[in-house]
Amino acid sequence: MFHMPAIDMVATGRNITRLREAAGLTVRDLQDVFGFATPQAIYKWQHGTAMPTIDNLVVLAAVLDVTMDDIVAVNVSVKAQISA
Repeated sequence: MFHMPAIDMVATGRNITRLREAAGLTVRDLQDVFGFATPQAIYKWQHGTAMPTIDNLVVLAAVLDVTMDDIVAVNVSVKAQISA
């Protein structure tokens, strides 16, 4: 058994919300940046029910002027067994 890292989607969503607010951006501002027709994807990110795709994560980090590591919360307490 060893600890396998896993993304904590809820904590990541909280990070997105906190960083967006710290940057002085609204959900509508992010919607415009990504060219989304509706803000639903951003709300899903913030609530931890969905994750941004890698390309959207890169853009999000650039817009928020942070690293991707600042956005993504990783939980390392998940135990997994590797079988060969």
